[in-house]
Amino acid sequence: MARVAGVDSSTQSVKIVVRDSESGALLAQASHPHPDGTEVDPQRWLDALEAVIAEVGGLESLHAISIGGQQHGMVLLDSEGEVIRPALLWNDTRSAAQAAAINAAFPDIHQRTGSQLVASFTASKVRWVLENEPENAARIAAIALPHDWLSWKLSGSTDAKDIFTDRSDASGTGYFDPINNLYISEIVEWVTGKTDVILPRIVAPGEVGARVGDTVIASGAGDNAGAALGIGAVVGDLVISLGTSGTAFAVSSSPSHDSSGEVAGFADATGNFLPLACTLNAAKVFDATAKLLGIGFEEYSQLALQASPGADGLMMAPHFDGERTPNRPDARGAIVGITHANFTPANLARASIEGVIAGLAYATEALRREGVEISRLLLVGGAARNKAVQEIASEIFGLPVHIPTPGEYVSEGAAIQAAWALGGVRPRWSDNEMITIQAEPQPNVIKRYLALISSI
Repeated sequence: MARVAGVDSSTQSVKIVVRDSESGALLAQASHPHPDGTEVDPQRWLDALEAVIAEVGGLESLHAISIGGQQHGMVLLDSEGEVIRPALLWNDTRSAAQAAAINAAFPDIHQRTGSQLVASFTASKVRWVLENEPENAARIAAIALPHDWLSWKLSGSTDAKDIFTDRSDASGTGYFDPINNLYISEIVEWVTGKTDVILPRIVAPGEVGARVGDTVIASGAGDNAGAALGIGAVVGDLVISLGTSGTAFAVSSSPSHDSSGEVAGFADATGNFLPLACTLNAAKVFDATAKLLGIGFEEYSQLALQASPGADGLMMAPHFDGERTPNRPDARGAIVGITHANFTPANLARASIEGVIAGLAYATEALRREGVEISRLLLVGGAARNKAVQEIASEIFGLPVHIPTPGEYVSEGAAIQAAWALGGVRPRWSDNEMITIQAEPQPNVIKRYLALISSI
């Protein structure tokens, strides 16, 4: 029996699952908290990683391991391999002006990288350091992403030339070509002011990134790509993830090049592509509405289902914190269509869910404009377990909704990567069990919401 481990370092805690490489049987799991925020000392991630590995028996007990991590985070290293400054994470928005400047300097950047850049991308953060912390910029010898740096530290190497990554995470930097799997030197030079910066080696799916004794370290992946692998998403699958924010991403055999910036043209962890659009307002809108109504989440779900589809004309634009898709950072939420007859708790509860799901349907339309074909809808995230959310998602999208068994999808995807690198063959463990919900499509409801969202 070979023990393979997958790690998710993308959330507020590092999580690890250990599985048998042949059967996929769960052997152990653990988690350890690490700091949240927009700027974090990477050592805190490493401390948490070492804690969870120790809890499942230590690195020497594992035949292979792979690490999934949050995309876009910037880890700067000096010539000695030391971290120069705290890592800036995906949710740090101080570099919005730099992202716009990069787009202006490289008007074809969406053709070259698959994406128009926003503040979350690594390139914008590096350029911000160059412009605002010149003393730190002068020390840059290498740039890593969070999961790259953790894999490298786990390997025991101190040579930055040994840092490695995969194409899924590299595709979120803003200086990587996911079609040819090459870094774009002109963009790297423009954001760093240097020509000799070391960037992580790209490790292909199923290849070994490093070895520590008898333990294989696989390539790792960005969090969304790891989750897609973990739930078994295949070409044609649309994944709607409902966390605090929302994402719509699809596994596609062809790349995307959205000039509007609504779709990020990421790569996946298997050799395909993972075009993605995100929204800023998802489950937190549900929480806020339930709190306003003075009820718990389950009662909120039951209340929403008491209202008719379309909430008798009551609509909610859920842009509480601005919006990313469409890109309206200064937008605010709105309740429209209020009458004496329809302004009821049930209609308000339903409108809040319809508005959030419609926002993700809008994001999905952006994917379709890029030629993404969708044949199956998967619903994941904490809010995906809510019965009203499930039914309304099926109504809004006009498709059956498949809900995988709740789990640590990023860790599971990383475990698959570890087994793949160890054995040279992608494991085909038992498919994730899913429940399927099919409701009557509501084309008039989504039509009204798409018009509302486009007008804001």
